[in-house]
Amino acid sequence: MSNTPQPVQDHPAIELVGVFKDYLSHGDRVPAVRPLDLAIGQGEFFSLLGPSGCGKTTTMRMIAGFEEPTGGTVFLDGRDVTGVSPNKRDVNMVFQSYALFPHLSAYQNVAFGLERKKVAKADIKQRVGEMMEIVSLIGMEKRSPREMSGGQQQRVALARALVNRPRALLLDEPLGALDLKLRMQMQVELKRIQREVGITFVYVTHDQGEALTMSDRIAVMDAGRIEQLGSPREVYERPASRFVAGFIGTSNLLGGTVESMAGELAVLTFGPGERVVAPVSGTVAPGDAIEVSVRPEKIDLHRTEESVTGDCVISGVVTEVVYHGTSTNYTVKTAACPDVVIFDQNASSAEDVASRGDTVFLTWSSQHSYPIGV
Repeated sequence: MSNTPQPVQDHPAIELVGVFKDYLSHGDRVPAVRPLDLAIGQGEFFSLLGPSGCGKTTTMRMIAGFEEPTGGTVFLDGRDVTGVSPNKRDVNMVFQSYALFPHLSAYQNVAFGLERKKVAKADIKQRVGEMMEIVSLIGMEKRSPREMSGGQQQRVALARALVNRPRALLLDEPLGALDLKLRMQMQVELKRIQREVGITFVYVTHDQGEALTMSDRIAVMDAGRIEQLGSPREVYERPASRFVAGFIGTSNLLGGTVESMAGELAVLTFGPGERVVAPVSGTVAPGDAIEVSVRPEKIDLHRTEESVTGDCVISGVVTEVVYHGTSTNYTVKTAACPDVVIFDQNASSAEDVASRGDTVFLTWSSQHSYPIGV
């Protein structure tokens, strides 16, 4: 949208300084969000990711003004908006329920906010038309919400929120009511729309796939705290804690004692010829107990010891084989971990590499071993 006012670049779009939220329960204070500092950049697609009850929605509601923080300061574009009512904050919010007016057409739903602001009719027509094009709803302007699919209704809700040209758009699990295929399509569409309009998006979700697909950065939350903040690749490839490793996708946690150090590489052994090698900091020494995270797709599965290559090698017995179309998932019982999971991409033959009860050898590169909390 060429007429969209450009945000001030000297400040983050959204900044939380020492913000926390407590609730009273039977006279006791229960922390919903523990003190956090957070800066979200201009034009960033930022996700708050975590399980139910982790504090992500409360954090978003404090940004929107629907919840007052118990302490701390909320800034929007460098302006202190703590205590400012939601309708006076330059942000809009999209909910899972869409909240469309059933008696109004798609066009009228999108135009509603502009009409309330008494924007000139010619400007309304232009801005609504631009937005309907961006969300791919040209030709559907006269349809009522009940005549539209869930995905189309979601697009109307987005257009209605974006047509007012807010500084930031807050989205609270907006795709939760859609079926899996449509949800995956809308993930790509949301990222495209955000890129086109250039507005800061803050997205709340418990779905790891959504966050990884769309986000520039992700804050992984648990028990009111941010456990890790980083790019999708950083939080997936280099989890900062056991929680992040287990919550973001599937991860194998291999525990053992460091037998020796080879420069900045720790070597753990589990039997003759079996070793796990991981890059560590200078604080790790022989005799220390550590845990190493390895993603299932990084592991190669071999039927014979002769074919084994790689820094890390462990053996075990296949306990489960599950065919998933694009891959076959194996579960292997080993000395390093009772259930090591391997995602093996299916070749054109789509034949299983191994069967239940087979002894197999697992290998991977040390660069894919990531020590937890070290």
